[in-house]
Amino acid sequence: MKKLMIAALAATLMIGGSFAAMAQQAGKVGVVVKIGGIPWFNAMEAGIKERGQKLGVDAFMVGPTSADPALQVRAIEDLIAQGVKVIGVVPNDAKVLEPVLQKAKDAGIIVITHESPGQKGADWDFELASATGFGEAHAKLLAEKMGGKGEYAVFVGSLTVPLHNAWADAAIEYLKKNNPEMKLVGERYGVAEDVDKSRSTALDLISANPGLKGFLAFGSQGPIGAGRAIEERRKVGEIFVLGPFSPGQGRKLIKNDAISGGFMWNPKQAGEVFVTLADHLMKGKEIKDGDTIEGLGTVKPDFENRNIIVDQLVPINKDTVDDLAAMGL
Repeated sequence: MKKLMIAALAATLMIGGSFAAMAQQAGKVGVVVKIGGIPWFNAMEAGIKERGQKLGVDAFMVGPTSADPALQVRAIEDLIAQGVKVIGVVPNDAKVLEPVLQKAKDAGIIVITHESPGQKGADWDFELASATGFGEAHAKLLAEKMGGKGEYAVFVGSLTVPLHNAWADAAIEYLKKNNPEMKLVGERYGVAEDVDKSRSTALDLISANPGLKGFLAFGSQGPIGAGRAIEERRKVGEIFVLGPFSPGQGRKLIKNDAISGGFMWNPKQAGEVFVTLADHLMKGKEIKDGDTIEGLGTVKPDFENRNIIVDQLVPINKDTVDDLAAMGL
C-alpha cells in the first residue's frame, strides 16, 4: 500500500511538473480587462484559465479596481516588467493605451486586444460581433419596443471606448434613417461600466424628459443601472431598456420587464480566444485568410487594420436568460 501511495504521488508530481514545464516553455499570457469583480469579466477569467490549462499556457487575468485607463496602463507596465510573452487588453481608452502598448511591442511582447478594432500598438484585435451588426440589432429591437416613436437616451461605457461608441453610432444612424419619429435625448452618456452612475443618470434623465421612452445602454452595467431606475420610478412597460449585460446579474430585471432585452457575445468564449490566439502567435504561426480558429470559426482577417471580426450574437431575453446564467454568464 505504501509503495502504491508513493507511486501515485510521484505520478501526480510528474503530471503537475509536466504542465508547469509546458506553461513555462510557452510563456506567460496576461490579460488586462476593463474592471475586475463584475460578472462579465469573471466569466472571461474562467475562459482564460480553462483554455490556458487545456493548452498548457500560463494565462491569467488582471482586473483593475475601477474602469480607469491609468490603472490599465499601470497593469500593462507591470506585465512588461514581468517579461510575459503576450499581453491581452480590453481597453477603457484606446488612445491612452497607445504608448504603453507600443512599449510592450518594442520589448518583443505580442499584444492582442478585444473590443477595440484598429487599436494602435496591437498585433491583432478580435471581435465576436461587428460594430454595425451589434448596434443595428439593438436599434431594431428598441424601435420595435417603442413602436417607432418617442425619445430615447444612449449610454456607453466611456466616451473614449471606441467600440461602444461605434455601436452607438450604428444604432443612432439606423434609427435616424428608419425611425425618424424616434428622437435622441442629449448626445450620449459615458456611465455604462458603473451601475450606480447608470442608475443615477437614468433617474435624472427620466425626471428631465417626460417624453423619454427608451434607453440603449452599451456597457454591461448600463442596462442594470437603467433597469433599476425604471423599477424605482415605476416605469416598467412605459420605458424600455436595451443593451448587453451579464444574464446572471440581470436575470430578475429582464423577467420583471425592467430590462426589455439585448444581445451579447459570450465573454467566456472571448477569454478562451485570447489564449488561443496567444498560443498560436507564440508558436510563430501566421494568421491567414480562411484559417479555422477555435472560438472564432473561419476567419477573414483585415490585415491592414489588424482586425479579426466575426458575428456570433446571442439574444438575451426571457427565453434565453436562465440558460445563459447557468453557463456562469
